[in-house]
Amino acid sequence: MIKKLLFASILTILFSFSMNAQRIAVVDITGVLEGMSSYQEAQSELDNLAARWKREISEEYDKIKGMYNRYQAEQVLMSEENKKQKQDEIMVKETKVREMQKDKFGPEGALFDKRQQLVKPIQDKVYAEIEEYAAEKGFDFIFDKGGSAGIIFANDKYDKTADIKKLLGE
Repeated sequence: MIKKLLFASILTILFSFSMNAQRIAVVDITGVLEGMSSYQEAQSELDNLAARWKREISEEYDKIKGMYNRYQAEQVLMSEENKKQKQDEIMVKETKVREMQKDKFGPEGALFDKRQQLVKPIQDKVYAEIEEYAAEKGFDFIFDKGGSAGIIFANDKYDKTADIKKLLGE
């Protein structure tokens, strides 16, 4: 009986030494960023810029609507050639406004570039601080609880990508 108890105690001690619990933390990145004055200033600048561009685009669409309304009212008096010319003018103007909208708000547009210029350095600073904090406090994983970023820090020793590639022969 004593041997079994001693053996169980030794196994328990060995098991507790071999078991490394992973340390996990959660951070609300959105809350952190929104609490930073530099981020608020950058976001305010982006919002103002976007509002100005939306207003400009809306004014251009209003001009197109006015052109179309005038065309509708005057078309009965126009020749076929004149009608075609006015329709083309309206189409060209609409195409230009759509291009302007794409240039400002598209995936690689001016607003995206400005966001990269203003916000990305702030985000990089936050992520660098999180990595430093994780290393200092011994965290293995840090998750973003507020946004869609998921894992924002993971200890490299838990990355098994190379093992899986090796298993797959890649």
